[in-house]
Amino acid sequence: MTPVSFFLGGAALLAVTTAKAAELPEAIRQAGALRLTVNSTYAPMEYRDPSTNQLVGLDVDLANELARRLGVKIIWSETPFAELIPALQTKRADFIISGISDRASRRETADFIDYLATGPQFFVLTDSAAKLPIDLCGRKVGTTRSTSFPVEIEKWSKQNCEANGKPAVQYMPGENSIDVRNQLKQGRIDAAVQGSETLPYAQGQEAGKYRIVGEPFSTGYQGIMFRKDDAALREVVTEHLAAMISDGSYKAILDKYGLGANAVAQPMMNASPQ
Repeated sequence: MTPVSFFLGGAALLAVTTAKAAELPEAIRQAGALRLTVNSTYAPMEYRDPSTNQLVGLDVDLANELARRLGVKIIWSETPFAELIPALQTKRADFIISGISDRASRRETADFIDYLATGPQFFVLTDSAAKLPIDLCGRKVGTTRSTSFPVEIEKWSKQNCEANGKPAVQYMPGENSIDVRNQLKQGRIDAAVQGSETLPYAQGQEAGKYRIVGEPFSTGYQGIMFRKDDAALREVVTEHLAAMISDGSYKAILDKYGLGANAVAQPMMNASPQ
């Protein structure tokens, strides 16, 4: 087989070379299907097309192409973001590909194969007086409660507001990105935070409504999340993802959603520095 390379822990390069290509676990092969669940409120990663109500998005396209190459179908389901990890742990999902960030705190029971660069980013309504991130000190900033973003906002506030004698950012929780944007439009919060990969889509859907403030204030990766004891599935998916990167089909999917700049050069295992 062609060697597959990916990073281990974001540092050491691990070359996986075996005499035989990785194979699907027998139970999945026999079933002929992968069971995947997503939180369909995180466009353009996964969402319901408002005109057709079909489940679409970058992650959906990537997963469908992986399944095609694996010779199986996908049985899709939907769940709130907070239930994604429990769905994996209780084996209701074979793996998770749903806009989920690779974080060290999530690696005790799972491994990530990172496939998309990301980072939290502030945005406001276009007519907001805020021009720079520092203008948000003391302001109400909303984000999805079950993501890593509340911790990232608190960390940014301590380093940029409180350390400079300014009032802390007031974090306001939301159920999902749609709820947070609605809070912003209703004037209940002054600014919001979402992953940088979602904001171009939101701006395109509501032209002239939102303005990005500053650059992403931390860096990381989104990853396909696997149970640690499911190394065989992780390896075969990594192998096919690497092939998709090599043959250009991965980049074509990212370009379809305007996220070609978020591409990675190869699959990376547990590579996020957070």
